[in-house]
Amino acid sequence: MAHRLEHTFANQFTMRLKHLIISLLVLGLISLITYRVINNLESNSATEKVPTNRPLASVSAIITKPRTFANQLSLSGSIEANEQVELRSEVSGVVQAISFREGSLVSKGQVLVKVNDIELKAQLIQAKTRENLAKENERRAQLLLQKEAISQEEYDMALADYKSAQAQTQLIQAQISKTQIVAPFSGKIGLRSISVGAYITPATLIAKLVNSKQVKLTFSIPEKYANQMKVDADLKFTIAGSSEIFSASVYAIEPEIAAATRTLQLRALAQNLEGKLIPGTFANISLELEDLNDAIFIPTEAIIPIQNGKKIFIVENNIAKELVIETGTRTDAEILVTSGLKPGDTVITSGMMSLKDGMPVKVSITN
Repeated sequence: MAHRLEHTFANQFTMRLKHLIISLLVLGLISLITYRVINNLESNSATEKVPTNRPLASVSAIITKPRTFANQLSLSGSIEANEQVELRSEVSGVVQAISFREGSLVSKGQVLVKVNDIELKAQLIQAKTRENLAKENERRAQLLLQKEAISQEEYDMALADYKSAQAQTQLIQAQISKTQIVAPFSGKIGLRSISVGAYITPATLIAKLVNSKQVKLTFSIPEKYANQMKVDADLKFTIAGSSEIFSASVYAIEPEIAAATRTLQLRALAQNLEGKLIPGTFANISLELEDLNDAIFIPTEAIIPIQNGKKIFIVENNIAKELVIETGTRTDAEILVTSGLKPGDTVITSGMMSLKDGMPVKVSITN
């Protein structure tokens, strides 16, 4: 019995010893981890408190000053003829005569092409004969109606036959008139694509007629300038290959902003009596806007393009600060800032690509 008690006590002692050893190991491991974490935090804190000897970024900057500016927009536009049309026949048939010379000036109402109308003239003679007969029948029916020899219904039938024959005659006359293709307005006719004897249809292009004594100038402006646009506004423009400056006047403005481009389309009219402006060419347009009395300009190199616009860096208490801005007219070396900047701000003009918002800088002010 004593032997069994000794054996049980030994087993209990062994189990307690194992639990004690495991507990000590766990506590030791936790203490080690805690020590390492605290040590790392203290090391990082000490590192942050150690002053760096890195030199401040040296940058150049300007101080913005407002000034008066005659605001102008530089745009591109296209030149179109004031009136232009593709000449086509309204009827099908064989070309009997061509009465114009390619590249020549023609007058409004001038006959340009004659389509053979022999069959139509024959149909017209036949139609007129029927019309005359129907007219005579209607006259006789009217006399009989007055004598009450026929009924009102019989007279109405005779009158309807006459009106139908009359309409048929007018229809053929209209078809005959369409065999003459006339100039709808005065202008210069282009190269013809038909010859005498050719069979043409309404789908056949005869030639192009253009009135370029005046030309239209079509262009678009950004929507932010839409409220400044007025009919009769004057503008200047040039064309490629010429140093001459031409004038035009806005006569029409699109009533809505184009959703895809966020621009407003305008159209101006320019005189072209000497024919120097050829339809289809591009124009470089200078459009005057309202003068600005407090315009702020900064050098073009100070601007950094970003995804949704443009940004710059300014300096406040020797710290670089990032600003998002909106811009307008651009000159050879400067650009107009319309939003985001105020007079007296110090704008960094060099070394911007290595800067970050909040970085200390050493500033050198330039004129």
